[in-house]
Amino acid sequence: MAIAIPTDVKTSDERFDRTATTTCGYCGVGCRLETRASGGRIVSIGPALDGPANEGHTCLKGRFAHGFTRSPDRLRTPLIREDGELRPATWEEALDRIVAELERIKGAHGADALAGLASSRATNEDCYAMTRLMRAAVGTNNIDNCSRVCHSPTSFALRKSFGLSGATGSFTDLDQAEVALLLGVNPTQGHPVVGARIKQAALRGCKLITIDPRRIELADYGQVHLAPRPGTNAAVVLGLCHVVRRDGMLDEGFIAARTEGYEALEELLAGYDPQAVEEVTGIPAADLEAAAHLYGEAGSGSLLWGLGVTEHKYGSEVVQLLCNLAMMTGKVGKPGSALLPLRGQNNVQGSSDMGALPDTYTAYRSVEDEEVAASFEAAWGAPLSRRKGLTIPQMFDAAVAGELKAMYIFGEDIAQTDPDTAHVIAALESLEFVVCQEIFPNETTKFADVVLPASAFLEKEGTFINAERRFQIVEPAIDPPGEARTDFEIIGEVCRRLGHETGWRSPWDALDEIARLTPEYAGVSRARLGRQGLQWPVRPDGTDSPTLYDTVFDRPGGRGHFAALPYKAPGDAADQDFPLILVTGRILQHYNAGTMTRRTGNATLVDRDLLEIHPLDAERLWVKDGDRVSVRSRVGRIEIEAKVTERIEPGHVFTTFHFPETRTNLLVGQSADVNTSCPEYKVIAVDVRPMSEEPAFIPVVADVS
Repeated sequence: MAIAIPTDVKTSDERFDRTATTTCGYCGVGCRLETRASGGRIVSIGPALDGPANEGHTCLKGRFAHGFTRSPDRLRTPLIREDGELRPATWEEALDRIVAELERIKGAHGADALAGLASSRATNEDCYAMTRLMRAAVGTNNIDNCSRVCHSPTSFALRKSFGLSGATGSFTDLDQAEVALLLGVNPTQGHPVVGARIKQAALRGCKLITIDPRRIELADYGQVHLAPRPGTNAAVVLGLCHVVRRDGMLDEGFIAARTEGYEALEELLAGYDPQAVEEVTGIPAADLEAAAHLYGEAGSGSLLWGLGVTEHKYGSEVVQLLCNLAMMTGKVGKPGSALLPLRGQNNVQGSSDMGALPDTYTAYRSVEDEEVAASFEAAWGAPLSRRKGLTIPQMFDAAVAGELKAMYIFGEDIAQTDPDTAHVIAALESLEFVVCQEIFPNETTKFADVVLPASAFLEKEGTFINAERRFQIVEPAIDPPGEARTDFEIIGEVCRRLGHETGWRSPWDALDEIARLTPEYAGVSRARLGRQGLQWPVRPDGTDSPTLYDTVFDRPGGRGHFAALPYKAPGDAADQDFPLILVTGRILQHYNAGTMTRRTGNATLVDRDLLEIHPLDAERLWVKDGDRVSVRSRVGRIEIEAKVTERIEPGHVFTTFHFPETRTNLLVGQSADVNTSCPEYKVIAVDVRPMSEEPAFIPVVADVS
């Protein structure tokens, strides 16, 4: 649900001592917000009427879920672990401990025994500073961010197919699209302002195709809804491509002039006729054909996807297949024909764009590229490694193996949000030293040796990059509470104490450095961003790029690449012991681990995670609505309340991961995308049964007779 603010409403500023225009810190839509504060507290937030992504709209999170900033359990002072307990400490104590431990471990085991995680909730400048801390001050490429566990498959695939790691167009393309195809994404819940925009487009005549194991709200506004078995997305897209080719809906001129590799794909598609696809996916052949004709015959059509595509064993391959579908029909680089991956977190695009990855600097340039590495060495005045660092899953494995000794975790609750929770906890317990830079105590800070109180998005300045590739300014509405500091200040101070001077006085100095060192962002500056922002690439004169690939692709030879990738079975499957497939996702009222929203009035709207189960499965399992049930996977078990609903397909169950007490990710194993290590959150075989049927625990008593 999006909330429009009438333009004729006048609000006196006399009650406020501070106002700011900033960018929302929840999802990747990038809504511009007007904030008003008094006495160090936010009084109200409304949408900026000229916000380029939201155009005067916001969702209930962006507008109302700001009370967390002054929650009584905000971290307000540094904490140091002594005798197994965290105690308040001064900044001097905390920073001295961090520097001493990092230097000790580096001296004993080398720089690669340390690793850092940047935050996709933080600004570009924060994330860039974190990369400089790890690469220049510490001396390792062991730096990653949470895009690893969400949209790294999107980045990989878009670079393979088209050249650049970002959406090909803008949200305004939805206003011009004759058709919009949504695969594995639920915008009205996860990206509400875009969801509202899609509804408006549908009411004006845009034809919607929704593809999801659940019947999402937007299916009620569309022409066709396809409900595939989880893990069969590749077969669905290959089937759509087959029908497009079979029934003469190809843009042969576009294929000949602007692409390569089509012949291999054409040969592959022969095996994916609608009847064969129905056997794999469960989608009726006639429905698949109807969807293919809607998209293929349209003059313009946009493709949208989310974590329901990427968080699979072959997520990166499915994104490449979506790129195939767009190129086959010539729907790339034209108004109304955008490929729009809906990014989960507010700056998950920017954190990766800034080089917070183990294998790339800014704009995805390889750490092994001598010219690029040398340019950063010259700018930073420090020797830099040419060896790729560890990804997040590799960090956990290395910690358990005793090879990784310390982690600096910035704005990421890995013990709550990452898969195979037991393995993550084992990794944290294996480390000699853990730093957490956070705004609240969480599941991960329980394992920290030092906790640093940091800043929320409403308390800092810099820039975010939204799902449209748009740089936008972030301004502080209030100051951090107590002794908390901004993330940029903290990271810069740690760099200095490790002997590396950045020379930055503010985040804007860092942004200027990013622009100097990155051709794709050369024209970005605080002054040029203004209220509308700029979509990269940005030329030196400030000209930006709302639409990519209108004439050529950004690959060698300028041609888009078709990928001939067959359907492969997911990493898990239902069987006699685990007969249902669990899919995880979000709901409108909360966000990710709920760190912020659970500390606002949103918790009164929804106060717990629920397990959705179809009435047929519920009846078979003797589960009633509201029952407490046991959910067991191959790696873990949780308890949760059941919600019986026809929104989920038979054979499947669905839940969120907003409440840490549920521990949903205990159920998720280590199956991951074959190219990027993104976890397979969306296909988990489980057994569900009422708690009364759970076997009682009988302790084993030793025979001492």
